[in-house]
Amino acid sequence: MLLLALDTATPAVTVALHDGRDVIASSSQVDARRHGELLLPAIDRVLAEAGLKLDALTGIVAGIGPGPYTGLRVGLMTAETFGLALGVPVHGVCTLDGIAYAADLEGPFVVATDARRKEVYWARYADSRTRVTDPAVDRPADIAGQVAGLPAVGAGALLYPDTFPQAHEPEHVSAAALARLAAEKLAAGAELPAPRPLYLRRPDAQVPKNYKVVTPK
Repeated sequence: MLLLALDTATPAVTVALHDGRDVIASSSQVDARRHGELLLPAIDRVLAEAGLKLDALTGIVAGIGPGPYTGLRVGLMTAETFGLALGVPVHGVCTLDGIAYAADLEGPFVVATDARRKEVYWARYADSRTRVTDPAVDRPADIAGQVAGLPAVGAGALLYPDTFPQAHEPEHVSAAALARLAAEKLAAGAELPAPRPLYLRRPDAQVPKNYKVVTPK
């Protein structure tokens, strides 16, 4: 097994290689505006660090969000393109699940990432491997009753201490955690979903009002 894992659903552009036993190379850079610019060089870097070529891959793991439309599609389109070109399966893993796995908490807790617009993407977990609610997007104050008393991880939790007073790292997802989680599930015979993006709201970009379509005569 040689899995390439990547995620661009948060400000982190993160890539890792997993050889079936553990992560053998990884790279993470935090820059919310340069996903498209940073992702391919990061893939080249981890392959070079491991002394491997792209055609050695047996599978690809992609974080499916939730996350902003523009950043998320960079990672998913890259994963799909590599999968088609190499003829290897592409597996989707919820980005929040990757953060939960890295947190390695035993009791109930919350993962919350920054959704901008004063909102968070969030879900509740029974433990680091078990999500008990579907990912959602809400204003922190609107979910205060649902998360009261629970530890929380993620950039969204750290941004709103009034709602998440027990917030701590990890702040962003790491591809290393995604790779370990996916490898663990695949080794146990689980079927991971196709990499379909978790878009929980419309993109920020909108067609201008009074937009006129001009067609040639």
